Amino acid sequence: MTRVKGGVNALKHRKNLLRRTKGFRHGRSTKEREAQEAIFHAGAYAFTHRKDKKGDARRLWNVKISYAAKELGTSYSKLMGALKKKGLLIDRKILAGLVEENPETFKKIVEMAQEKNPTKSPKKEKVEA
Repeated sequence: MTRVKGGVNALKHRKNLLRRTKGFRHGRSTKEREAQEAIFHAGAYAFTHRKDKKGDARRLWNVKISYAAKELGTSYSKLMGALKKKGLLIDRKILAGLVEENPETFKKIVEMAQEKNPTKSPKKEKVEA
């Protein structure tokens, strides 16, 4: 069997590896082994931060809704509770968008959520026999 030399493939692999670590600091951009480690860690961080990004967006929506709700005289938690009791299934992303782009509609939604729910329910009186 003839001998197969792997120089071309090894160089291609090394070149691609180092191309992916361009801009990294110190040996992580010039040394093959350190570059490989850097790529593994970068991938792990990228995966984690893609998940974190979704939570960050949700927290921003909550802040926007809370601020708008306070301007209308209610709190975020009371508003979300009232919406749930009323059966208005509007997610936070949509509500935050309404706050920014269409505040009149958001105000109507808040009014709809509050109108059905009285502030306090009347207490039942005990009847003594």
